[in-house]
Amino acid sequence: MKKEIMGCLLGILLCIPCFLKAQDTAKIYHEQYRPQIHFSPQRHWINDPNGMVFYKGTYHLFFQYYPDGTTWGPMHWGHAVSQDLMHWKELPIALYPDSLGYIFSGSAVADSNNTSGFGNKEKMPLVAIFTNHDPVGEKEGKNDFQNQSLAYSLDNGFSWTKYSKNPVLRNPGIRDFRDPKVIWYAMEKKWVMTLATKDRITFYSSPDLKSWKKESEFGEKLGAHGGVWECPDLFPMKLNGKTYWTLIVNVNPGGPNGGSATQYFIGHFDGNKFTQIDSTIKWLDYGPDEYAGVTWSNTGARRIFLGWMSNWEYANQVPTKKWRNAMTIPKELGLKKVGGRILLTSNPLKELTGIERAPVNLNRNLLTGKGIKGLSSQFVLKFNINKLNDYSITLSNDVGEALIIGYDNAKNQYFIHRAKSGKIDFNPAFSKTAFSPRLSNNSLEANIKIVVDVSSIELFADDGLTVMTSVFFPTQPFNQLHLKKSKGVIIKNLKLLPLKSIW
Repeated sequence: MKKEIMGCLLGILLCIPCFLKAQDTAKIYHEQYRPQIHFSPQRHWINDPNGMVFYKGTYHLFFQYYPDGTTWGPMHWGHAVSQDLMHWKELPIALYPDSLGYIFSGSAVADSNNTSGFGNKEKMPLVAIFTNHDPVGEKEGKNDFQNQSLAYSLDNGFSWTKYSKNPVLRNPGIRDFRDPKVIWYAMEKKWVMTLATKDRITFYSSPDLKSWKKESEFGEKLGAHGGVWECPDLFPMKLNGKTYWTLIVNVNPGGPNGGSATQYFIGHFDGNKFTQIDSTIKWLDYGPDEYAGVTWSNTGARRIFLGWMSNWEYANQVPTKKWRNAMTIPKELGLKKVGGRILLTSNPLKELTGIERAPVNLNRNLLTGKGIKGLSSQFVLKFNINKLNDYSITLSNDVGEALIIGYDNAKNQYFIHRAKSGKIDFNPAFSKTAFSPRLSNNSLEANIKIVVDVSSIELFADDGLTVMTSVFFPTQPFNQLHLKKSKGVIIKNLKLLPLKSIW
């Protein structure tokens, strides 16, 4: 009997830490404004996604992280993992600043052929390539304070060792020389680095990830140049059996609605040079709050994209207290030909259906203008439109705050209006209405998908041709939904799906 009692007591004692941890987790992830379906750190500052790699069933997400405050500071690589791209577990910091400087943005690859020599017969290395940013050199006015370095993991990405001979690519004297995104170019059996170098992209190649040579430059007078180029990405995709290369280049400032944003180019890459096939400026997301977006490595034909859900105009000022900023939902990229142009499409991953709840019965209230009340704080709204014309969707709460998203037919553009969405006084740029041109050439029909979280909205229009991401900060949660449409507009297949919290 004594053994049984002692066993029960021991079981209770062992369960106490788990219970306390569960309580702490519930408290942490349910503060005011905390996203419920987007990744955000438990505490402190976050910006660019880094080192995203898929390996042995696990998606690794590293990210720019400052563990000592809620505004930008000395950068580390934070770390989180997921098996389904929806539910995330935050792990200890992966990379700390060192004698070479802060750990700025970069990428990670699965070195399956052990070209780096970091692995052995039993353990294949994952290799991270990142920018060391020397704040002392920057303060002294030098131009070579950013250099590229390596770290490697022999335990499937869960712990990392920095290469003893860092940096592996030294700065030739370019003030902005950063954010390496590396891919394996199988046709020539070499690694290709896409590097942001001030106002252009510079391509480098390497047989072993350690020794690099310059291949070419792209973009000095092409694309959007309202600010410095950052966080590039280069990858192939197929359309109708033909391969095209997409080059993503983030720019800050100079976005279509002010501040930071993600542009892209479609073209060809031969292992040495990238050549675009269309000179028009293209934006992956026209909303004010997607930046530094890049794709996961080692995912095969899938191109899974993730961005930082904020804007450098006000990222340090948004009114959260214990953490600041979050990531977008992961998105699947594709290509589509529209009016002779090849455009990038972006849509929510199919994995999002794994957190859907049963559809809400909308009756006819939404279509007759009465609206619906009692909404959950996170949901997906989907519908099709016939006889396209003006319409708007309003999210609101009991104190009169509202976010309006919709389409202006005369201007052929989508918009997000957040001037009355709640707390907006932290920065004058925040209240501006964001606009996006409609890129589809179907003048009669449209399909719309809107993903709403506690403090964010992501619009996917026309099969993902137009995407807009925006954050907002109502003083009370939005719990009402209204749909307003012009005469003649036909709404079909209207469906509202509440989403389970990932926490």
